[in-house]
Amino acid sequence: MVNLSVEIGALRLSNPVLAASGTFGYGVEFAHLVDLNRLGGIVVKGLSLEPIAGAAAPRLCETPSGMLNAVGLQNIGVRAFVAEKLPALRAYRTAVIANVFGYSVAEYVGVIRILEEAEGLAGYELNISCPNTDHGGLQFGSDPQMVSEVVEAARRASRRPLWVKLSPNVTDIASIARAAEQAGADALTVANTYQAMSIDVQTRKSRLGRMTGGLSGPAIKPITLRLVYEASRAVKIPIVGLGGIETPKDVLEYLIAGARAVQVGTASFTYPDACQRIVEGLEIACGKYKINDINALTGTIQADCS
Repeated sequence: MVNLSVEIGALRLSNPVLAASGTFGYGVEFAHLVDLNRLGGIVVKGLSLEPIAGAAAPRLCETPSGMLNAVGLQNIGVRAFVAEKLPALRAYRTAVIANVFGYSVAEYVGVIRILEEAEGLAGYELNISCPNTDHGGLQFGSDPQMVSEVVEAARRASRRPLWVKLSPNVTDIASIARAAEQAGADALTVANTYQAMSIDVQTRKSRLGRMTGGLSGPAIKPITLRLVYEASRAVKIPIVGLGGIETPKDVLEYLIAGARAVQVGTASFTYPDACQRIVEGLEIACGKYKINDINALTGTIQADCS
């Protein structure tokens, strides 16, 4: 038997594989396709104070070994989530993490305060890649001071574990990671999608409904592995790796780089049961590499590259 259970701060998961926010709906939509109890956790679609219609179509575009998306943070709003989605999620023992975003610190806090009154959530994941309207539209996650502001405010409002989802579109992920840790984050999700674009030569227009989108999928895995490695060396809190994970071996690579758990995103667009497939293959992979406890892998990358 292989021990697949992991601890992310105070939160204990049955295994290290979670469904990533924005790729798995609110979880309940996949219940007829996936045994939700087999997953380590579900990070639900990002929640805002008020409903958001999202970006104009087309919202998805295939790229070599990846995908561009410009969904525009479409969601039903935090109040509708609590009333319509969360009751069904309570029937499952899988940890449910609420992804939270806002365009100001006050909006982040407002969403959390509503969720604090609801039962059935294991924690929060702050998406700090949103524009900060109080600082000229800059992303919260692009500046250590702004990271500190929003994480400190969220920490004061929350009694549950607080994860912070970092943007990869920065020059120094270590300084951003340290700012989030010092402000009270319990764990870091590394990382969100990469700013990118795709052009139709015939029309000379973007292949998306807006000029740019977020790149995800296998193409970004080597880059994000590096970010996980750098972030894990900069902080003491757990890292949750996210980017291009499609197989159990991908999970093992992220753990060796420094992650304690992972999130699966784009793979769910191809195979809605991708998370469950990876969980089921993970014990077999551990047996192949003679790993009895998956926690023993975290941060074991060898410095000697020769």
